[in-house]
Amino acid sequence: MTPAPHQLDLFWDDASTRYDFGPGHPMDPVRLSLTMSLVRAFGLDRLPGVTVRAAPPAGDSTLALVHDPDYVAAVRRAAASGRPDPAHGLGTEDNPAFAAMHEASALIAGQSVAGAEAVWTGDGGRAVNFAGGLHHAMSGSASGFCVYNDAALAVARLLELGAERVAYVDVDVHHGDGVERAFWDDPRVLTVSLHEHPRTLFPQTGWSEETGGPSAEGGAVNLPLPAGTGDAGWLRAFHAVVPQLLAAFRPQVLVSQHGADTHLEDPLAHLAVSLDAQRAVAVALAALADEHAEGRWLALGGGGYAVADVVPRTWTHLVAIAAGRPIAPETAVPEEWRAEVLRRTRQQGPLRMTDGMPAEWKDFDAGYDPADRLDQAVLATRRAVFPHHGLML
Repeated sequence: MTPAPHQLDLFWDDASTRYDFGPGHPMDPVRLSLTMSLVRAFGLDRLPGVTVRAAPPAGDSTLALVHDPDYVAAVRRAAASGRPDPAHGLGTEDNPAFAAMHEASALIAGQSVAGAEAVWTGDGGRAVNFAGGLHHAMSGSASGFCVYNDAALAVARLLELGAERVAYVDVDVHHGDGVERAFWDDPRVLTVSLHEHPRTLFPQTGWSEETGGPSAEGGAVNLPLPAGTGDAGWLRAFHAVVPQLLAAFRPQVLVSQHGADTHLEDPLAHLAVSLDAQRAVAVALAALADEHAEGRWLALGGGGYAVADVVPRTWTHLVAIAAGRPIAPETAVPEEWRAEVLRRTRQQGPLRMTDGMPAEWKDFDAGYDPADRLDQAVLATRRAVFPHHGLML
């Protein structure tokens, strides 16, 4: 049976591609424009119930929900002068200053905040901002290619609107440190991050024993995965932790971050996850939002530096899933889009919407291998947080 279409607000503004750290930087904005082109090539923007919207940039009062006013002023200064400001993480190798830095960052933040508002005030609706998910930015500094933390701002806006329980699930290869830090001691927010182990990857945080502040013990959940983890382990870990915690926490809204840099082709990390497993997690999160959050789901993008082969396909799947019209993995990629990829990147575009992997895993509760590093990681996380939520190990 064909699923019914969902009401979906897809937030997109061409000016989001002005978030551009310059030639040679991994965060190439072509990944955003190619994603939107693939969304259009599949006609997802014209589906019943789908509205493509552009929201205004986040203003200073909105940015102040997470960021220090002095930091926002520093971003403006660095953008105007181009001078490094290491104290605020600006003008560094990761975060070079550029002229549109404040405006482009505030614009991406504005889309995520508007997505949060649409999800909260709507009737079980969904929203996607794949340009968002800039989860490393801290209250007073840029970090890891992230200037303003749109994900944290979206969560903060939900709390401002009256949400009492917000769950944030981050499946980027890097630890969702900025969002975790923003709500470290806030019992209204559950942050869950699955990421490569901090021993082998930036930002070297996100250990299983990092579980939240004294007023929110168990409110921060970290599942650090061994380098080299592939589909079976990644999916096993996700399903061993996330559904149980969401069932116990009973969020009123789910915010998720879908960094595509877990992929085996990503040049900046060391997991070996396929497009098919990334798609499977998006399907699972959609179902969990329906089951536990009355359908309220805001999905964001994030990292991902295989800018032509991986990122556009992953996030197009995300948009299709959120719209209730998932694309079958074996579907051929439209030829006109492949021609655009070749024209803009000099790379051959992928042929199908799959890596040809089964996206299968073995349930953790059906058997634990004490010698397996992945199972050790899962058990360490469950031991650290499950008791705080009344869950059995």
